[in-house]
Amino acid sequence: MSRLQGAFSGGKAFIPFIVAGDPSLEITEQLVLKMAEAGADLIELGIPFSDPVAEGPVIQKADSRALSAGTTTDGIFNMVENIRKFSDVPLALMTYANPVFSYGADRFIKKCRNVGVDGIIVPDVPFEEREEFLPYCLKYDIDFVSMIAPTSRSRIKMIAKESQGFLYCVSSMGVTGVRDNIGIEIGDMIKDVRRISHIPCAIGFGISIPEQAAKMGKLADGVIVGSAIVKIIENHGADCIPHVVDFVRAMKRAIKG
Repeated sequence: MSRLQGAFSGGKAFIPFIVAGDPSLEITEQLVLKMAEAGADLIELGIPFSDPVAEGPVIQKADSRALSAGTTTDGIFNMVENIRKFSDVPLALMTYANPVFSYGADRFIKKCRNVGVDGIIVPDVPFEEREEFLPYCLKYDIDFVSMIAPTSRSRIKMIAKESQGFLYCVSSMGVTGVRDNIGIEIGDMIKDVRRISHIPCAIGFGISIPEQAAKMGKLADGVIVGSAIVKIIENHGADCIPHVVDFVRAMKRAIKG
């Protein structure tokens, strides 16, 4: 069992997403440690990118702030190395294909292993094209996390059978962001996965309040929340840590029931 899969072994997993370097790498490092203490079971760190096609305006603005602050991929790797001196919380990097290619795929994924990253999520690489990265992930024992969406129905069997770490289940079509309503198709999608595989399923995109998290937690093995946390960081800047910690605690309580 990989460390990402192990994040689901203690019950329903709460998975926060933040953009590395927003508002600074120093704050991001503290956020990771404090969120882990507050009950986060697995943490996604976004590598800021100038053209994040899967992201809504909240995360796009966070990417811009992080890039303006001088955040680099190497800076993020150094930060993860520091985090590993204090915490073994499972970590996944959310990135896009271009930053990985620019860094060099073999070099990037080897660096993930060396600093203590457990998996990568690359939303602009379809499952059918994952061979661009999968050989390096297998070489360095890094989970390549696949995504499924309501439009994936005919491909769910293939994706679920070959997925690693956990399956990122996109709750609805469109970009990331807070939503008032999340479609019921997600439950049927997860049932399809469970007929084929025991891989943990985590629901993301649009979850922002404890009531939504509780509802999604009944359907899946984990709940991913990004934009709602990134908005807290935007609102409070360098003073965001206690506010994010309170939010993480509330969401973790909600999915535990």
